[in-house]
Amino acid sequence: MIVRISNGRIATPARVLDGADITVSRGRIVVVDPAGTGRADEAIDLDGGWLLPGFIDSQVNGGGGVLFNDHAHPDAIAAIGAAHAKFGTTAFLPTLISDTPTQIAAALDAVDSAIQRGEPGVVGIHVEGPFINEVKRGIHEAHRIRRLDADTLNLLIAPRRGRVMLTLAPEQCDAEDIRTLTRHGVIVSAGHTDASYDEAKRAIVAGLTGVTHLFNAMSPLHHRAPGMVGAALDSDIWCGLIVDDAHLHPAAVRIAVKAKGIERLMLVTDAMPTVGTEATEFMLQGKKILVRNGVCVFTDGTLAGTHLDMASALRNTVEVTGLSVSDAAVMASTTPAHFLSLASDRGALAPGLRADWVWLDAELRPRRTWIGGEPIDQPILAPARAAH
Repeated sequence: MIVRISNGRIATPARVLDGADITVSRGRIVVVDPAGTGRADEAIDLDGGWLLPGFIDSQVNGGGGVLFNDHAHPDAIAAIGAAHAKFGTTAFLPTLISDTPTQIAAALDAVDSAIQRGEPGVVGIHVEGPFINEVKRGIHEAHRIRRLDADTLNLLIAPRRGRVMLTLAPEQCDAEDIRTLTRHGVIVSAGHTDASYDEAKRAIVAGLTGVTHLFNAMSPLHHRAPGMVGAALDSDIWCGLIVDDAHLHPAAVRIAVKAKGIERLMLVTDAMPTVGTEATEFMLQGKKILVRNGVCVFTDGTLAGTHLDMASALRNTVEVTGLSVSDAAVMASTTPAHFLSLASDRGALAPGLRADWVWLDAELRPRRTWIGGEPIDQPILAPARAAH
């Protein structure tokens, strides 16, 4: 199938094109031809908008009215994926907030089943906690927090169909545990941590490769105690950013971009079940969470994930940093693909990769999403988080 893209801009790894014919076979891009002079089977008029590689989100707690912690089932994962696909997300990790060993096992099995039956977009699981530091727990429940034990370690390193990402506090586990996890393919990321600079650097040497949400819920940068933030900025590990005008001051986003570059920064949503719905509240492990002015908060003011979609995260990033749309798209697609070791499969509009893409209008609002070359025929709701 040859798809003719016109009247807009197409972000490819080499350059931004004004138009192209994209040949797709078996769900993958075969050729991106800027000339576009031959026969075409389908035409997409971008109407002044953008065609970008599909977004990849490594932290999705919920969407479409479904919270993964409450529904560790392939059907629930499908519902979450469908909600986020409307906003351009073509690959994601359902994310389990600190929970019991039994629920961790159920979540791992549910993701395996979802991948086996071919649910669009699901590429693995993110287990966020409970091996975190209580002093930086945020909305995570204190009574669930514990150290990583041998039984759970063996559960996490067992062979799986997709990627397994684990967020932990480096100071709360042994370096040997990190080495064991990474040796078996688990992606280890730091979060909800009060690690010192030295503790963080030791974890990086042991195999830690990411920071789940830079700046948030971690030891800050101080000129005599650089902490987890300092170690992240002073290394080449990947870092997630929640760009929703609540989790980060715009200056913090700009500082991160200048320090790390777009190749080591990735946009994440930390999305909650309200994304893709009109709901203004939900329950999280017995606590009522309210959505106020697009921000998810507990009654005491504690941030509780987000009401953010990836298209809005990209739009916000362009606004607060001045980055080009194509550079922001690297942070939403290409960089997370590299972090998850999926760059040979997706993350760019290039031959050999999956035909996953999103059409944004001239205001960078989602119009339509394609996964494996197939359009997601669902009505686009108003973006869950308007640009600030």
